[in-house]
Amino acid sequence: MSQNVSYHVRAPAKINLTLHVTGQRPDGYHILDSLVVFADVCDTLTIKRSHNFSFTVKGTEAAGTPANDENLVLKVARLFLEAQNLSLVLKKSLPVSSGIGGGSADAAAAFRGLLCHSHGLLPGESIPTDFFNLDQTPIGRRLFQLGADIPVCVMSQTMRMRGIGENLKSVQGLPEMWAILVNPRVAISTPTVFKKLTEKSNPPMPDNIPKFKTIECFVSWLAAQRNDLEQPAMSLVPEIKQVIDRFNASSDCMFARMSGSGATCFGLYANKARAMADLQKVQREFPNWWVQNTFLGSSASLAMPRAT
Repeated sequence: MSQNVSYHVRAPAKINLTLHVTGQRPDGYHILDSLVVFADVCDTLTIKRSHNFSFTVKGTEAAGTPANDENLVLKVARLFLEAQNLSLVLKKSLPVSSGIGGGSADAAAAFRGLLCHSHGLLPGESIPTDFFNLDQTPIGRRLFQLGADIPVCVMSQTMRMRGIGENLKSVQGLPEMWAILVNPRVAISTPTVFKKLTEKSNPPMPDNIPKFKTIECFVSWLAAQRNDLEQPAMSLVPEIKQVIDRFNASSDCMFARMSGSGATCFGLYANKARAMADLQKVQREFPNWWVQNTFLGSSASLAMPRAT
């Protein structure tokens, strides 16, 4: 890496459109079947040359984000020997403990950026399509040990995620999706939500996810699927139901559901104009909530590191 080269890496939010809990392994890990998309709302990681290693967290959502050994970015950085002379600055825009994979997305961004650094990627240099294939590097194969959601976040593409997160299959044929993301500013612990789930062996999604010609067809299919953690999370954080009810009360919102283990929820809209109109209403009605409009789908190009 040249003395003056910096890397800027976006970490798109991960949205679970569905989350079926289909079992639990003897080691305690839950078996899932989930349709995952990514937003264009992101955290951002900047990597620069430094005389010694440093890690800083800043941004509107920095409060509550650890800048110590608990942070997955640091754990990923320690896998790269070259990281010892780097400065890492994480700009947080995604709320913590919110069901949209912020920590895993940040870790995935660290992997992508540090891998580019270790290969000496220069400004303007193209990145091969298989560059971030986790099976090609020992470090990539170790990411799953740090967090089951990190591999899907490395890809940042529309995926069907099964097992405990290790079984990933690309999904094509979803319609263009505009959405609003809402978090009622209540952090919620994923293990606590799983403990509230009484039935651990639920039906998976259909074997085949069809291709959808319209958003209306997709919403009809999506409504027949589930997030098995939604009701347990609502019992812990009643504000989640308030968010869902607000979406359902809107004539413009086509469908609403909680993402992941919560408390962030998404509402789907027919187009960007309708999403923007409802966004402004929600922001006025609930000024203390975290509210963002976004496009949902594959964000692989958005997540690609940029060298400057």
